[in-house]
Amino acid sequence: MKVAVFRKEHFNAAHRLYNPAWDDETNFKTFGKCSNPNYHGHNYELYVKLIGEVNPDTGYVYDMKILSDLIKEHVVTKFDHKNLNLDTPYFKNKIPTAENIAMVIYDLLREQIEDDLELKIRLYETERNFVEYPVGK
Repeated sequence: MKVAVFRKEHFNAAHRLYNPAWDDETNFKTFGKCSNPNYHGHNYELYVKLIGEVNPDTGYVYDMKILSDLIKEHVVTKFDHKNLNLDTPYFKNKIPTAENIAMVIYDLLREQIEDDLELKIRLYETERNFVEYPVGK
């Protein structure tokens, strides 16, 4: 039987939604105030979900302290109090939408977690807007 475990973390980051191939008017029509040239910020809530079999020796699907440490090392330290457009390499050629941020976080953590565990990312940009990646299976 598989069990899902979750770890919640938090980070604050600034970003600008802007497609450099478009003029300012098109960017504003598409992204609204999120395309502000002076950037804007969010208090992101990150939920990392792992699904797998319970280890009979430990009773764990995954050691939550290890998961917490991985998230802090590979996500929070790279994104917290950063301008995602300017201070991280991940969005040099990618618009830092919540969708793209979630996919980057997934890739960063997928490299660290065993393949037999299913990984899902849920990222809240606001308390009303969130994304989940991947979906389906």
